Amino acid sequence: MATTTYLSNAKVLIATIDLSDQCKSATLTRTIESLESSAFGSTNRVYTAGMENSTFTAEFMMSYAASETYATLKDLVGTSITIVVNPAAGANTATNPAFSLVGSYVESLDIVAAQIGTLGMVTLKTTGGAYSVAVA
Repeated sequence: MATTTYLSNAKVLIATIDLSDQCKSATLTRTIESLESSAFGSTNRVYTAGMENSTFTAEFMMSYAASETYATLKDLVGTSITIVVNPAAGANTATNPAFSLVGSYVESLDIVAAQIGTLGMVTLKTTGGAYSVAVA
């Protein structure tokens, strides 16, 4: 029987800091680049796995209070960090695995993102890092 998991209480750790209460969305995308390995005489293209180049994108509600969004993220620009996302709060289990990128590079961060009549949001994007999954 097929089941669907509705993610309503995901856990998001950015450089060991839990920002789950400020996070609106989190997407970790595992990407392994394709390298063409077709040879002379081939009648179709053939590909092989290249280097991994995974990405992480998260949208956070902006807060400038101590130990909140801005205070946590501002010093991470230009560094490589560890990101861990669980489908739900709680311990790592087979039904709540921890998906992580270790050594993911933070290139930029919007310092002020404001629009009249809306909640201030900021998007964090990282590139690269070693992907893994922990279940215990």
